[in-house]
Amino acid sequence: MAFVTVTPEQAESYPPNVQSILKRPSGPSAFLGLEIQEVDVEGARVRAVFNATEQVCNKWGGIHGGMVAAMLDDLMSLAVGLSLEWGEITPTLEMKTSFIAAGRPGRLQGEGWVIKRGRSVAFIEANLHDGAGALIATASSTARIVQTKPDKKQG
Repeated sequence: MAFVTVTPEQAESYPPNVQSILKRPSGPSAFLGLEIQEVDVEGARVRAVFNATEQVCNKWGGIHGGMVAAMLDDLMSLAVGLSLEWGEITPTLEMKTSFIAAGRPGRLQGEGWVIKRGRSVAFIEANLHDGAGALIATASSTARIVQTKPDKKQG
């Protein structure tokens, strides 16, 4: 694996999906506190952290399961996105999440990677850990690869 640390100053050297997030993250990703840390483009792997606030917690103080799933979905989307061209997206066809332990507010670490990518479908996995390194949840997903816009080099 050849992970590279992601810095905003190097934005133009990253794949389009990373460039886009560094420029302007989506509302949900910003709400979850997403920070891309490292990418391995050849290995189709990404490492990121989420700064989980109390706003993502249920009334018992644990991170809401839907928020954990959204973090894992971000990780998997980022990983498969490393191989996409400009204008391609990967809508999730299905996703399975396994909740291992309750997540608490703070800095959460995650990694996403592509198991297999074809021309129109990709299989992806991710995991999420708390600040002490304990596993919170894992996920697997199938995503469709879709061209939404013509290549910007063509017009």
